[in-house]
Amino acid sequence: MAKLHFERPNIKKLNVGISNKFGSKTEFEPITEIDGVDIKELIVKYGSPLFIISEKTIRETYREAKQTFENRFPKVQFAWSYKTNYLDAVCKVFHQEGSWAEVVSRFEYEKALENGMPGNKIIFNGPDKTEDDLKIAIENKSFIHIDHFDELYSIMNLAEHLKKKPKVAIRVNMDTGVYPMWDRFGFNYENGEAWEAINKILMNDKLELIGLHTHIGTFMLSANAYHIAASKLADLAFHIKKKYNHTIQYIDMGGGFASKNTLKGAYLSGLDTSPTFNDYAEAISSALLNSEIPPDSLPMLILETGRALIDDAGSLAGTVIAIKKLSDGRRSTIVDFGVNILFTSFWYEHKVTPAQGFTQYSETSSMYGPLCMNIDVIRETITLPPLKKGDNLVVSRIGAYNMTQWMQFITLRPKVVMIDSNGITHIIRNNELLKDVKGLESVPEHLKKINK
Repeated sequence: MAKLHFERPNIKKLNVGISNKFGSKTEFEPITEIDGVDIKELIVKYGSPLFIISEKTIRETYREAKQTFENRFPKVQFAWSYKTNYLDAVCKVFHQEGSWAEVVSRFEYEKALENGMPGNKIIFNGPDKTEDDLKIAIENKSFIHIDHFDELYSIMNLAEHLKKKPKVAIRVNMDTGVYPMWDRFGFNYENGEAWEAINKILMNDKLELIGLHTHIGTFMLSANAYHIAASKLADLAFHIKKKYNHTIQYIDMGGGFASKNTLKGAYLSGLDTSPTFNDYAEAISSALLNSEIPPDSLPMLILETGRALIDDAGSLAGTVIAIKKLSDGRRSTIVDFGVNILFTSFWYEHKVTPAQGFTQYSETSSMYGPLCMNIDVIRETITLPPLKKGDNLVVSRIGAYNMTQWMQFITLRPKVVMIDSNGITHIIRNNELLKDVKGLESVPEHLKKINK
């Protein structure tokens, strides 16, 4: 009798609905539909993986945020952050709701114009604006947020040459008690650099200083940091009025509001730790209302929040390719979407949910994408019911940055669909084909023929 091959035993924990260390159950409900549209039917019709955007969720989230701020401050204007998700259909939903456009590049600026936004409702941010970019922004009467002195001098020269008075704001960085500080952008408040920029603008009369802007960071879990930032901008606005008798028309608090996603390494869920719109609105509005700015001179409050407005509206549906056992006995799940299209997997412990019914049992697994790269990890550790090849999954809260930071790497990028408020599905970005990728390539004549 042949000797049996030895395989070391593997002790595997099965969860049967009992509480884990956080006091919550490991079982959860499947996600079989979004806005009444069946997930599996979407995958059959449009392919897997598939990005799904809920127009209804975008509008509901935007209206909630807008009402929350308007309940606390008399003049509020949102400006949609194009870098967060610049698919035209997404941008146009926000513009229909009354949002302006906030852009950080010529590419985004032209997108905003083509989406029907007038120049005087486009805010142009970012440190890299060429003289041609600035010229177009000046001609279109857009709001230019100055990032550094070199840009300031370029705008002054253009203003003299064009015989126009550009509408500008300065970006201010500051210490809000959250570190590391985002001090690589804009003019510093504490060392007096911001005041130096203000003095240069107001004493030469070539530019019209209409606003003050800050963007203190990303995924900010401290609402109080916004209170500090708003207080410092209000202080600048008050002293500008006092010194120059000049009224600032708006204070732009930028973005950075956290969504309900859970950051990697976080002990508690983002649902429990992320501030609400109420928290951010209370912090900002109280700082402005309690400042020394007279009530009849209160500036308009501009908000450029992106992630918190779009994350919940985005989902990624995919399919299990294989179930494997790793060398240490751990179970691994291979899916058909990788970090090339789910870039935020590097930041978040994304919620991944089966799209079909399952048993009450669950087990710990690792989840990997299809790329031939060891970094293609969707979740290092995740508790899921036993899955098999062909099962479908839904990754939630992926509306921000994944459709702007995705890469055409190893695989072609998939379709994006939007479910409108009436439950009708529309393709808003088609899947890539080989000809799309090769369309920008050219081959030198001497390389066109190969030996066979």
